[in-house]
Amino acid sequence: MFEPLAVCLFGLIIGSFCNVVVYRLPAGESIVIPGSHCRACSKPVRPRDNIPVLSYILLGGRCRACKERIPLRYPCVEFATGALYVLLWLKQGLTPAFAAYALLTSMLVVIALIDLDHQIIPNYITLPGMVVGLGLSVRILPLPLLLGSSLLASLTGLLAGGLLFYAVALISRGGMGGGDIKLIAMIGAFLGWQGAFFTIFVAALTGSLVGITLMLLGRRGRKDKIPFGPYLSLGAIVFTLMGDELIAWYVAQTF
Repeated sequence: MFEPLAVCLFGLIIGSFCNVVVYRLPAGESIVIPGSHCRACSKPVRPRDNIPVLSYILLGGRCRACKERIPLRYPCVEFATGALYVLLWLKQGLTPAFAAYALLTSMLVVIALIDLDHQIIPNYITLPGMVVGLGLSVRILPLPLLLGSSLLASLTGLLAGGLLFYAVALISRGGMGGGDIKLIAMIGAFLGWQGAFFTIFVAALTGSLVGITLMLLGRRGRKDKIPFGPYLSLGAIVFTLMGDELIAWYVAQTF
């Protein structure tokens, strides 16, 4: 009982930090200094008012100082990150692999939200992410592999995903952004070529469904750009949680 609770609490804290990164990174602000403060009145947030999810509920969703409404997305991101960490724990246990996939999940949450808000995918995350993904796939004896893929599989995933999206960008003449290219390369570095292609399939499917739905509702036009980062992030997270099972099920149904 202690492990899942500790994992959930840790995930909530990381989710709170993700909120800070999502807001400050695109604005070019430090993600460390100053400390948490109200975006409306700039008053520092007291430690007792900075407890993930719980403080939002106790404060009634408003700043203690100026009573400005706190965006509902903040506790939602915290809760979602905590839940994802628990799901990863259920699959991986409290292992080095859990830490590696939790890192990837946190980066994907941040990337998805920044792309949703600003339609940009920051190089500050994807470029170091490629290096980290490759590094975690290196076997250092006697330690086990932190990721499920070898260095060769990770390198293949990085190149296959990145080159595929680069080709799409050339053919479509800008239909695929450079941020998406680097994001799928980062995902491939962490999840290997199978994870990269699985991610692309899920992203294309969900992105098409959402795009068609928005057009039918009149919320989007056929020429409106839809950020693809959230769908790639979703696909990669699904793979980390149940990719092997879904692939095995598909192969069993097909052959």
